[in-house]
Amino acid sequence: MAMLKKLQEFLDSNGVEYRHTQHPTAYTAREVAAAEHIPAHEVAKTVVFLSENGYGMAVLCGDCVVDLEQLRKDLGVSRLRLATETELGELFPQCELGAMPPLGNLFGLPVYVDAQLAAEEMIAFNAGTHRDVVYLRFRDFQALVKPEILSFARRVTAAG
Repeated sequence: MAMLKKLQEFLDSNGVEYRHTQHPTAYTAREVAAAEHIPAHEVAKTVVFLSENGYGMAVLCGDCVVDLEQLRKDLGVSRLRLATETELGELFPQCELGAMPPLGNLFGLPVYVDAQLAAEEMIAFNAGTHRDVVYLRFRDFQALVKPEILSFARRVTAAG
């Protein structure tokens, strides 16, 4: 709950309009979308990675997967891997494992957003728990976070 409060204070202090909802526990972006009754492509999924430049956040639609090789090329790094659960616990101690919001500036991390998500008017994302979701306009997210927009995600079917 500490992350939710920090996130709300940050959004309030920046005068950003948002909506907070709660739903039964959901661990994946698709589960969040189902619980919230929204399309999965409106859920902003946060994937944390490590390269020789340090940690970063790749943020993409909930019905997509990160193409790590494309992201590595886009960032111009020689090595890139997903962060481990242990690393996530250390980086985001105020969040349930895997429920960190995509506001890298709250954690001192650069944020890279896939162009498909950037095309959405409204996005929804975990707010530190697997039950709390915050909705805000993508343009407000972009103004607050100042992410780099790249094309590193592939849309997958519901079965894939």
